[in-house]
Amino acid sequence: MPTSSATPRNGKSRLYPGEPPGAAQLGMQDCLFPWAVVLRANVLGSHASAGILGYRSRMTLSRDLGVELAALEDQDLRRIRRTVGGLQGPSIELHGRQVLCLASNNYLGLAGDPRVVAGGVEALQAGGAGAGASPLISGHMQAHETFEVALADWQGTEAALVFGSGYHANIGVIGALVGAGDVVFSDELNHASLIDGCRLSKARRLVYRHRDLADLEAKLREHPGRRRLIVTDSVFSMDGDLAPLEGLVSLARQYDAEIMLDEAHAVGVFGDEGGGYADALGLGDQVAIRMGTLGKAFGSYGAFVSGTRQLIDLLVNRARAYIFSTGLPPATVGSAAAALEIIRSEPEIRERLWRNARRLHAGLAEGGCTMQPFESPILPVVIGSSADVLHVAQQSLAEGVFAPAIRPPTVAEGTARLRVTPIATHTEAEMDAAARILNAARERR
Repeated sequence: MPTSSATPRNGKSRLYPGEPPGAAQLGMQDCLFPWAVVLRANVLGSHASAGILGYRSRMTLSRDLGVELAALEDQDLRRIRRTVGGLQGPSIELHGRQVLCLASNNYLGLAGDPRVVAGGVEALQAGGAGAGASPLISGHMQAHETFEVALADWQGTEAALVFGSGYHANIGVIGALVGAGDVVFSDELNHASLIDGCRLSKARRLVYRHRDLADLEAKLREHPGRRRLIVTDSVFSMDGDLAPLEGLVSLARQYDAEIMLDEAHAVGVFGDEGGGYADALGLGDQVAIRMGTLGKAFGSYGAFVSGTRQLIDLLVNRARAYIFSTGLPPATVGSAAAALEIIRSEPEIRERLWRNARRLHAGLAEGGCTMQPFESPILPVVIGSSADVLHVAQQSLAEGVFAPAIRPPTVAEGTARLRVTPIATHTEAEMDAAARILNAARERR
């Protein structure tokens, strides 16, 4: 039966979900004959014309996205998400079975600690499911205030400010502190959130070679600015190596610059009370801005910035990522507050983390892995190509060890790796078994 112009040949009332009225009347044949689109759009009016152009735009986007995804697949760079069941811990449920997890930033094993869970439940019951608004409206609750006071006391600073995530904190702080006429000096292996913060700030961005104090000094000497900010991770997330903080402090003092230190992978892990790398070196008062996250060693979610009262007051007024985001849910803050008490009072948890990390590092090296000097619980096992590292990761998972492949652009071409991270609640036997399985998988690639 012939179809009318009001009924598309596919039998649907619209050619594409969400199409405006009028687009359907153009008919499927018009996709094949553009001249017909023009003629009939003139008849049907501008609404139909907008509809078909919108349809064509969506078709073009769909085609382009397909091409991009296919290219990622061809280069062994397409990523997938794995759904984890149950609590985060030394082992996790993956694809219906328990596997040893060496892929987590849950360094102290607190994400599933009953005391941390209970802290979240108590705060949920007391404060409800959400903050309800941004902090400058009505979203700064008593839980936030109490926790920020505790964070400042722990960090030995005048004040602290809680953010929605480490990414929010970094882009918010950098954008609030530097802009046009300022210069920011960034380590070339800084985390993406620091890099994006520098880019968004509109300050002049100068990248210095990784941990290279001579290169940084040359750039400081040659590039004056109204305000100069040195931005660096303390523990670099993909290599596990440490910033040369003593040297950075010396250069900052010499060249009238300030330091922003991202302690995401250091808080809870370094220092007598887990205060971070600057704290461990006794340099906390020499670093103007310190950022830490609550989703790694704390086992919760969010981030904080610590510093002077003036710094925190300025961030409250200028950090757009803080001002225009809803406050953290009370349960998240309650869990983080419970974790902070444990971090400060139970150094034996940190000691177990470091024992496990040293044991695994030694086992991997003895089995033939080329390991860089041991500096932190982040243990990179560099494989080389993306195809090879995917194979090693799959072989390891088949044997019950989850250590995912890290590929470009997260790391440089030719340095694809397993990023291996033991946690405090692993056992020595699990570290030994993991070393054997990872070494065997690497040899079979």
